[in-house]
Parts: sequence; C-alpha cells; structure tokens
Amino acid sequence: MLVFGTVTRLERADALCAAIAAQLHALEHQPPGIERHAALVRILLKAGELVQGLSDAEFEKMTADDISARRDIGSLLLIDLARLVLRSWRQGLGGPLAVPARVTALLVHLRVPCSLCVSEAEGYSFYGLYPESYAEAAMRSGLAANTTVIGIRSIGTSLSAMVAAAIGAAGPVTLRPTGSPFRKRIAVAPRLSHRLLRDPTVRFAIVDEGPGLSGSSFGSVADWLEGHGVGDRRIHFFPGHKGGLGTESSSCHRKRWAASPRHVLDVDDLLFDGHQSLASWVSELIGPLERPLEDISAGAWRKALRDDHHAWPPVDRRFERRKFLAHTADDTWLVKFAGLGDVGQRKLLKARLLAEAGFTPPVAGLCHGFLVEKWIAGRPLAPSELRQTTFLEHLGRYLVFRVRRLPPLPTSGALLSNLYEMATVNTAEALGMAAALRLKVLLGNAERYQRFLQPVDTDNRLHRWEWLAGGERGFLKTDALDHSAAHDLIGRQDIAWDLAGAGVEFGLSTQQSAYLRAVVSEGCPRALNPDLQAVLELCYLAFQLGLWVSAKAAASAEEVPRLEATASRYQKLLLRRIEGDGS
Repeated sequence: MLVFGTVTRLERADALCAAIAAQLHALEHQPPGIERHAALVRILLKAGELVQGLSDAEFEKMTADDISARRDIGSLLLIDLARLVLRSWRQGLGGPLAVPARVTALLVHLRVPCSLCVSEAEGYSFYGLYPESYAEAAMRSGLAANTTVIGIRSIGTSLSAMVAAAIGAAGPVTLRPTGSPFRKRIAVAPRLSHRLLRDPTVRFAIVDEGPGLSGSSFGSVADWLEGHGVGDRRIHFFPGHKGGLGTESSSCHRKRWAASPRHVLDVDDLLFDGHQSLASWVSELIGPLERPLEDISAGAWRKALRDDHHAWPPVDRRFERRKFLAHTADDTWLVKFAGLGDVGQRKLLKARLLAEAGFTPPVAGLCHGFLVEKWIAGRPLAPSELRQTTFLEHLGRYLVFRVRRLPPLPTSGALLSNLYEMATVNTAEALGMAAALRLKVLLGNAERYQRFLQPVDTDNRLHRWEWLAGGERGFLKTDALDHSAAHDLIGRQDIAWDLAGAGVEFGLSTQQSAYLRAVVSEGCPRALNPDLQAVLELCYLAFQLGLWVSAKAAASAEEVPRLEATASRYQKLLLRRIEGDGS
C-alpha cells in the first residue's frame, strides 16, 4: 500500500542565513526562560536545515560525501549553536546568553545565492523528538571528547551537533545514506575516509532518529566502518527510541544492534523526570496545575469523549501525537505535540486564526513544541447531523476560511499523477488487477484537470469523529492543524480534496454534495469542478483504504477489529464506485 511520503521544500541558502542572523539578534532582547530556550532550539534546527541542504547539494555533484571548506564551516556553526542550546538547558533555561562572535562570520561564509532542497525532520515535526534528550544521553554515555560523531542526514545533522557538544567533541561529520529504503548504502570519498579512519583508537557515535522498519540508515554507516576495520565495540549508536530494529532489518544488522552500545533517553524521561518539566512550562501559560498531566496519547483521548469503548473511533498509532490533559482550578486544557522550531510556530499561528474565527477551541500558546488549547468536552456529532443543511453550511464556511485566510504552507503536496499512481497501486493490492485497470479508466488523464488545481492548506481529516457540538458557531473541528503537512503522501491539495473527503466521510447524497460544493464555490475565487471532485473521491477512498489496512501492523489486538471495519468500509465504497454504483 502507498501511504507515506517525504516532506521537502526549496529554500535559498542566503535567506536561511539571514533568518538565522535575525533570530539570533532577537534573542538578545528576550528574557531567560522556556520561550528563549525554544527560540534557541529553533535556530539550531534551522541551521541544521541549512547545513543539510548545502551538504546534500555537494553530495549530488560529487556522488559521495567528501571534505569541503563549506562543510567544515557548517560543522563549526552547528557546534557553536548546539553549545548555546546545551548551556541554556543545563542552566535551567536561565543565565546570560552570549552568542560567539564567530557565528556571524560563519553565517557570512555560508550566505550563498543558491537554492537548497531541505528535508523536514520527521522526529521534530511528528514524533516528539528533542535534541536535548540526545545531549543528556551523550553526557551519560561515557564517551570521550576525541569521539568521532557522525550524523545521518537529514535530522542527524542537528542531533549529532548536540551529541558532540555534550561530550566536548569536535563538530560532527554528516553522511547521506542512499538506495533502497531497506538496504541503504553510504558513499565516502577518499579524503573524508582518511579523515574518519586516521586514528585507529577513537570511537564513533552514529546519530539519527529511528530506527524504523529496517534500521538500514544506521546499518549503512556501521557497515562501512566495519568494512574499514572498525570493531563493533568502537561503534556507539544514538537512536530515537530504545526498541529494536524493525521487521525489514537484516539478520546481521539485528545482531550488531543487540550487541553494540546504544545511548538513548526517552522523551518522557526528559520532560517529566529531568531538571525541566513540561508541566512547569504549561503552568506558566495557564496557571498552577491541580494534578500531574494526564496522558491521553495513543487513543486514550477516546475515554474522555465516550464511555462505551464499543463506540470508539479507530486510532492509527503511527500518526498519533503525544497529548495530555492539563487540569487547572477553572479549566481543562489539551497539551498536544505540534512540532519544534518553525513547524510549531506555523501551527500556533494557524491554531490562533482558526480559534479566533470560532472553528476550533481557544489557544493559550506553545510550550517548546507542545500546543496548549482549551479542552472542549463536547458531544460527538451523530451521522445524521453531519448531513443536515446547518452543518453543511458551517463546513462550507470552514473550508472557505482555509482557502482564503490560512497562510500558504512552505511544502507542496502530491501531484495528481502521484495520487493516480497511489490509487491504482492500493486498488490492485486490495481488489485485484482487474479492478485497478477499471479504476485507471475512470480516472482518465490527469492533465485534463491541471488547470483546475489550486493547492491550499487543506484539512485532510474530515472524519466523522473529528467534529464536536459546541463553541460559538455550534460546531467545533478537532485536529485541524496537522494533516496537510503530515507524514503521508497527500500534503496540501485543491480544496476539492476536502469536498471529496466530506462526501465520503459523511455519506453525502449527490444533492448534499452539490450543495456543499456550491457553498464553497460561492466563497472561493472560482467555481469548483464536480468532475475533479469525483476523481479525487476515488483517490481519497484508495488512500484511506491503504492507510487503515496498513495501520494494523502497529495496532494492539483490541484495536485491530476497529481498523478492519474502517478499512472494509472504504474498500466496499471504492469497489462500488469502480463497478459503477455511486450510491
């Protein structure tokens, strides 16, 4: 099943350098505390994107990672910024902030007028991965300052800087594994190879998020080191979790992973048991907490909405963010991971715009990656309510607001041709090749719809359980921030994608769907094409089918029946459309 995608964007190196310099200057006037520390981390992450983009650009030209003046300058910049973050963290977010003078000079050297392809770091955006946890793990590792630190691009660029800063090592080297997702390899030029291997006694720290299904990114670097005479006891791994390698890993990689030293600090140990705490940051925003934060991650939020677990909606653990309830004397608040750095700031802006317009709950602010908004214990809407004219008018206004008022996202979504490919592949796997061939005929030529497409910040998550009765408008949308830039292949789309999703999720009749389309068309700069919506409904069904079928691999035994029932619904609807029964 095709479900996942890679989030990338184009940035100019000179613009990134200017933004980093401006944000560093702004820090001089910011008082100590969590907001200043979060701003420091934001700068480190942006510098990591700059260095990653520059390194990948050189890699593309050389077809290998090599030594260069620009890469050495980038490494120095990262280590200076990582030391600032580490100092702030170890000093309890207080104390003076002194930016090294050479940081400005280093930025000048990297301020080149070229475009870079920047990969969004999934751990920082989706999985609650904190660079501070890598520094804490490194300080407990016992590794010496002469350790060679290797970061795996993309996210390993900034994470490796934190490891190096924590053990007093020199700036890290970064490498780019390439090839099959499950059998990646690295290419190291002779000069860089000589630098890495010149001391036969040093240890190596390999830094990345994950491992995922195969662990082949970690494995590719360790394979190269062992192939050049480095014993496995000299290789130390810094992963994002304490688990083992996934089901697609090779036996030799699993054996090495089990035997090699690994250093990891869970985010819960960082944010709940360390010298800083998420609860203290949240209390600065909303007042003293009456009791500890209540964990409602991994679907536990359903208990707060519905007592009957038989009526619970399905949960896909792969896309669930960490979330908690914070209880004060007057209110209950939802504390949900939204992302570090620019990602979190963009979601904060979006959340405030939607809340001020009355579409989503009120927002208190952002606490170093966690968005804090009012917890509304509203009543879930019944299926019949979702088809009523009152709700369809509300939904239409909500979608128009997304088109006209939300700022553009820096990332792009899947092309229509990509959606066609996904729909065909998922249909073939679920319904057979004959159904996939019939689907291709129904989809037709993607180019004929190209002139109608205007990608915007779509919702991408209009499922029935996402709506509550409440708020000044009578209805509230939950989870309205993440899914147009999620870790899937859809991304931002034409608003017709949300019209297609609404038609499927709410079981709208042809007349109801036409009414909703008319409401949205009236508020948008153009009329919406019904044929495009029909094509996108097929793609939507195929994507949802693939999404919920593949979710079973990470689900508990109790959750599997819900996932199977959800996937079965999409499968039946897709088959019905393919066979010509659109009812």
